[in-house]
Amino acid sequence: MGLLSHRVERSELKPGDHIYTWRAAYSYSHHGIYVGGSKVVHFTTKKEAGTAGLDSAMAISSLISAGSPECPTFPDCGFQLPDSGVILTCLDCFLRDGALHGFEYGVPPAVFLAKLRGGTCTTAASDPADAVVHRAMYLLQNGFGSYDVFENNCEDFALYCKTGLLLPPEQGIGRSGQAASAVGVPLAALFSTPFRLMSAGPLGMAAVTAGMYCAGRYITDIGVRKDVVKVEVENLSAHLGWRRAKAKEEEWVKKKQQPAKVTRLLPLKRKRDSDLHLQSVK
Repeated sequence: MGLLSHRVERSELKPGDHIYTWRAAYSYSHHGIYVGGSKVVHFTTKKEAGTAGLDSAMAISSLISAGSPECPTFPDCGFQLPDSGVILTCLDCFLRDGALHGFEYGVPPAVFLAKLRGGTCTTAASDPADAVVHRAMYLLQNGFGSYDVFENNCEDFALYCKTGLLLPPEQGIGRSGQAASAVGVPLAALFSTPFRLMSAGPLGMAAVTAGMYCAGRYITDIGVRKDVVKVEVENLSAHLGWRRAKAKEEEWVKKKQQPAKVTRLLPLKRKRDSDLHLQSVK
């Protein structure tokens, strides 16, 4: 167990494990569920999506990248339904030469706070392995909604498979520890400013900012939050559909609130005045 992440060996893997690998010099990580047989189910952008999200570049394995050869080991590696972002790949294609790390569940608060990066552990407990694999394989056939960097990313997918927990649809950020860290760093810098002004020296300023950052990560952890709900995977489509309907409703309200465009009648008025002037001259 390291302060940055938890490195594991392939021989230690068991079906139902939540694994991840770091990309681009530890700038972000990609998450998935190990389902056995050297296979991983994970979440990316949909096949037809024209834009590349955060996970698409790092998670879609080389076998489905444009111009890349197919996986030489597993014929079914890269299985993905056309309208789904959930994909099945082999462990090698998932890692893409990166190191293998295990996401930790049920860690004590002290351990959680000691971690330097979000997206490596949670205080929440994991469900049994068979339930985790069942959720992952069910979502492979039914999808996990639309990918979103902050609200519905690869870590959110893996966390749901492990715990069955979801946030209410009105929340603006998902369960992802990476997303919480990304938001927490600037917020910690912002809200800690008054305290840093009262602290003595650079060490005091750094300590206050670090404390605010850790506190922000902790209160957004799914093992601490009180607003998470347990949703059966068979009912997940209805839950995600409610989220989509809510988003469309908010978009409609926003459009309705926009001020109506005022039609400019000035040129028409000028023409009418000109016609009246000509008639008076005649």
